[in-house]
Amino acid sequence: MKSWDVIIAGAGIVGVSLALELSERGASVLVLDRGEPGSEASSAAAGMLAPADPETPIPLRPLAMESARMFPAFAQKLEAAGKIQVDFRRVGTIAFLTDAAAPKDYRSLSPTELQRIEPSLHTAGYSAFFVQEDSVDPYLLTQAALAAARNLAIEVRGHMAVKEIRGHDSAVEVLTEGDTLTAASVVDCRGAWFGAPVRPRKGQMFYVQPLSGVLQHVLRAPEVYIVPRSSGKILIGATVEDVGFDKSVNPSVIQQLRSEAAKFVPALSSAEITQSWAGLRPGTPDDLPILGPTDVAGVFAATGHFRNGILLAPVTAHILANLVAGRPSPIDIRAFSPDRFRQHPEVRPGA
Repeated sequence: MKSWDVIIAGAGIVGVSLALELSERGASVLVLDRGEPGSEASSAAAGMLAPADPETPIPLRPLAMESARMFPAFAQKLEAAGKIQVDFRRVGTIAFLTDAAAPKDYRSLSPTELQRIEPSLHTAGYSAFFVQEDSVDPYLLTQAALAAARNLAIEVRGHMAVKEIRGHDSAVEVLTEGDTLTAASVVDCRGAWFGAPVRPRKGQMFYVQPLSGVLQHVLRAPEVYIVPRSSGKILIGATVEDVGFDKSVNPSVIQQLRSEAAKFVPALSSAEITQSWAGLRPGTPDDLPILGPTDVAGVFAATGHFRNGILLAPVTAHILANLVAGRPSPIDIRAFSPDRFRQHPEVRPGA
């Protein structure tokens, strides 16, 4: 029976990026996904690469900053290997906040400067700040990663839900509905389907197509974010809802988001909605990812990235590839250990 060096459960951007990293290091890799590879949270994200967002938990910031540093080379590598452009943009972000909420590395924008760089914007009573952040189209990024995997002969199997991962002698068994597969190591990257303590956090968002380019910078405000693409489309999002695995789109929620966006960019109130969807982010009780070895020998976890799965993909791939090879993580990941939920049983899903 065929065996692999590593089986990865989950073909989102984290899982496929790890597969590419492991393959580059000489490992034989199989990637399994419960549905169509790349069709879940990775493709449904907004693509803001925002390590300095005030909502980023403090323990996560060093990891987020390092991954943001890695991202230009990561995007370039995927474009070259996958032959797909990922719309990696380095224009920056305009954040509308109260003065007290602005991080120290956010630069205040005067009304004159804001009008010069984004003449279509209204402040809606907030102060405007600039921060140098990047963005990417998550759908294109995920498609480039999958194409790169195909081009490098990495096997990615869709519609193979993993039912169980268990130790067996000196190997690890992965049970699917129709087969039992073995590998020396397994990495669980199933996102919202990982199981407790991870839970799905729904986010609804949509694209509009303005008649002309009305925005160049990413815009973040307390109740909405707006992300322009090079194609002229503009993404508006997103809610955070605890509704289990419900991926339905509520038209009234979409209209509410549009109204909120139009406070800052009035032209968006009449722009055609071309697509709307909901994604399921993998959340944890403390809003930190789960990275590292589990209590089953040879089994590792890389999940719980919540809003930052796209941003954290390159650093997660680097860290997990090291751990699978028996090498130390290049960054302190003790705060993200799977053990923390066993050590602190009072922290439970929903807490």
